[in-house]
Amino acid sequence: MKRIIASILLVVTLFAGVAATLTSCGGGNNGPAPDFVMPEGGYTGEAVTVTFYHSMGQNLQKQLETAIANFNKLYPNITIVAKHFDSYDVIHEKIGKEVTVGAQPSMTICYPDHVATYNAAGAVQALDSIIASTATATRKDGSTEQIGFTDAQIEDFIAAYWEEGKNYPDGKTYTLPAYKSTELLYYNKTYFDAHGYEVPTTWDEMAALCAKIKAEDPDAANIIPLGYDSESNLFITLAEQYGSAYTSATGDNFLFDNKQNKDFVKMLRTWYENKWLVTGELSGGFTSDYFTGEGETATRCVMCIGSSGGATYQRPTYTTNSDGDIVYDFEVGIAPIPKVKEADELKVISQGPSICIFKKANANEVLASYLFAKFLATDYTFQGGVSSINGYVPVIKSIQNDENYAAWLAGGTGAENLEAYAAKVTFSIQSSLYTSPVFWGSAEARKQVGIIITQGLSGSATDVDAFIDQLFADAIKRCKTAIGQK
Repeated sequence: MKRIIASILLVVTLFAGVAATLTSCGGGNNGPAPDFVMPEGGYTGEAVTVTFYHSMGQNLQKQLETAIANFNKLYPNITIVAKHFDSYDVIHEKIGKEVTVGAQPSMTICYPDHVATYNAAGAVQALDSIIASTATATRKDGSTEQIGFTDAQIEDFIAAYWEEGKNYPDGKTYTLPAYKSTELLYYNKTYFDAHGYEVPTTWDEMAALCAKIKAEDPDAANIIPLGYDSESNLFITLAEQYGSAYTSATGDNFLFDNKQNKDFVKMLRTWYENKWLVTGELSGGFTSDYFTGEGETATRCVMCIGSSGGATYQRPTYTTNSDGDIVYDFEVGIAPIPKVKEADELKVISQGPSICIFKKANANEVLASYLFAKFLATDYTFQGGVSSINGYVPVIKSIQNDENYAAWLAGGTGAENLEAYAAKVTFSIQSSLYTSPVFWGSAEARKQVGIIITQGLSGSATDVDAFIDQLFADAIKRCKTAIGQK
């Protein structure tokens, strides 16, 4: 998935009166499910059905089916019913309705902003007591598994992915990571080599390179040097890199109306006016189409910032020669995105789905859901399989020591191995990943700063300062209105 913009407006109305209408978090009419209590001896082994909502594409579904089969070799009494939906937002809207009547699934693929809305109904199971538990579960072969994570297992997770699970106002852990992505700079290496260009590592270098390309290329009228797929990510990333405020999980939630953020929007407006930059919405789709030449578009980009999980979509168009070999239109290079100053620490957004588990009256259903989520997060076959299909990154570091995955990762160069290339670069910047605060309204903030970028770059204005000021003020107002604040 190349860009996910959570649709909080779809569920705001549903949750507005949730405190009055919620009859159960466990699927009955006897009030909310009780607080989770670990059954004596851990998971009892009783037969239990776990319903799992997901939006994995066809190739990823095959990986999921394999994972379920392998999990059932260990726990045959746990039946996983995997239900596919078209998108994360479809799942978000459906569960938004279901939690109001206690009909939510056992577990779901999710993004943090979605969890914040489910938590408005108190429907999500906090996992801290389970993660810390030393109770055991007995597998089919008679071996036992500690239900909670050991310190070594927690250390094996890429830190940003693990920490995201507790990035909520109360500090509790509500998700386990599934598979992840970040943003990378894809560039036309053939073009760069032919012109002797260096890959920019700062935004000032990026601006200088864009100006140079427009000045030197004889086909400059048809070239926009840089495409950036996600307007929301562009805003949030620059706010993080410049050290300016964006949002807060507590107190005054919406902090992005400040001078530094307005300044970089004005900077980007100049880039857009100079035809140095185009974004996804302003390109009419995804800027990767401009990068790859998909659809025979006349406009081309020589650089594109997009998701590592969308590496497949950055593969150039190709022809087949007389020997039947694939010949790509150009060679692709992948690098980290730029930063503000060379001496600065790189900050790059962490994205990709996690799994949350819902409260249920049956503690064994909660535990069975957790055991399956834990399995997906730590199973080399599933994690490596997902990564090899589209460039998503496994959430555990030790998979790089797995012989099969390490061999695949080592081949990560060039257009033909773009997924491995993207994963390898993402692993190299794992210490630079960040996540934003999650709270009731964080999805709306994300949506609104994306609108600021789209309108701030393209909107007509005689007084740019006043125009930008109004955009920010309107965005703050819409954020507060969405969650019932004045």
